[in-house]
Amino acid sequence: MRLTYLVPVLAALLAACSPHGADGTQSATGAATAVHPESGLPVIPLTVTHQGKPHVFRVEVARSSQEQAKGLMFRTAMGADEGMIFPTDPPRQAAFWMKNTVIPLDIIFVGTDGRISNIAANAVPYSEEALPSTGMVKGVLELNGGRTAELGIVPGDTVSW
Repeated sequence: MRLTYLVPVLAALLAACSPHGADGTQSATGAATAVHPESGLPVIPLTVTHQGKPHVFRVEVARSSQEQAKGLMFRTAMGADEGMIFPTDPPRQAAFWMKNTVIPLDIIFVGTDGRISNIAANAVPYSEEALPSTGMVKGVLELNGGRTAELGIVPGDTVSW
């Protein structure tokens, strides 16, 4: 085999093994990090398990207070298996509203044990009514309005991310 044929093959193999994503981002483990094209937030898999059956969502992670304050405001559409997670560390009581939120949402409060404590289903767009958790939460998950009913997701189901 001639060296001229070997160089392109090695280059292709090295490129395939690169830890960088197409956008150049890289996680601490070297795996590519997905970034949402509209918000610029990281996107991760999140699993809700209902009666032993897992359902995987791709969710944007709103970590900072500024990201959490904006949330899904002004968003006009979201995929069926997309959402946003608002991790809270340390856990706390939480209340969400729908100010400047165009699409109806299911707001899912995740207790400190990783189980859904309560769901504010089909929250009304633009409403400034506070929708509170029933206890301390380690995170709040927002999905398209009606999605929890479609999938049978209820309080007591587990959420992991």
